[in-house]
Amino acid sequence: MSGRRGGLALLWHQIRYEQLTFWRNPQSAFFTFVFPVVVITIFGALFGGIGTSEFYYGRSALQYYVSTIAAVSVLGSCYSQLAIVLAARRQNGILKRVRATPLPASVYFVGLLAHCVVVSVVDVLLIAVVGRLYGVPLPAAPQLPALAVTLVLGAAAFCALGVAVASLIRNAEAAPSVVQFVLFPLVFVSGTYMPIHSGLLNGVSGALPVKPFNDALLTSFTTDDAGLPWRSLGVLLLWGTLGAVVAVRRFRWDPRAE
Repeated sequence: MSGRRGGLALLWHQIRYEQLTFWRNPQSAFFTFVFPVVVITIFGALFGGIGTSEFYYGRSALQYYVSTIAAVSVLGSCYSQLAIVLAARRQNGILKRVRATPLPASVYFVGLLAHCVVVSVVDVLLIAVVGRLYGVPLPAAPQLPALAVTLVLGAAAFCALGVAVASLIRNAEAAPSVVQFVLFPLVFVSGTYMPIHSGLLNGVSGALPVKPFNDALLTSFTTDDAGLPWRSLGVLLLWGTLGAVVAVRRFRWDPRAE
């Protein structure tokens, strides 16, 4: 029992450390939260007058974009920033020093995951509030459990993929380019900024992680059904498992030799 309490204390300490590190970089924290809010505000001004349409799968334009921009904010926190931060910490020798401490690797990464989930939840709440100002209803009470499951599983899956990509990055300077090279086309083919009505393209993107996450959030935000989007969550689980396997097999704590 004392060992379990000690592990929980270490985990709480690691989460606090990640939060303090994040907030001590106010410029990064500012843009993490402000960028998606600015995007949804601009979309509100552009598309606020568009009602329900088949083009947006029977939703209004802003109902659609609140969900997809929320998904992008989670991707930014759990995939992009995590991969870049890990590459920088490895190159600066921080990961090597962490590895030399008694802190278990599992606690270190679970602490990172919890931090990313917290940042993602705050981002999604901000986007939902801005959407509400434009008349977009908040998620119905029966859908809140599905929304919570979707956010946690999506955050975990993209964190695993972020660690996997970080394990393939050779140096911190290359990290932003590598991260965006993977993410940029996925975001567009998954209908984040424009619904895709091509059956072939939707079939391909539906097997990748971004579109299922978009779809799961869209369902959670815009329906009264209390059910879980099992297919979308299953795809996220598969990609999260794949990312975790790659991360475990290839992640390095020491800087790579140039």
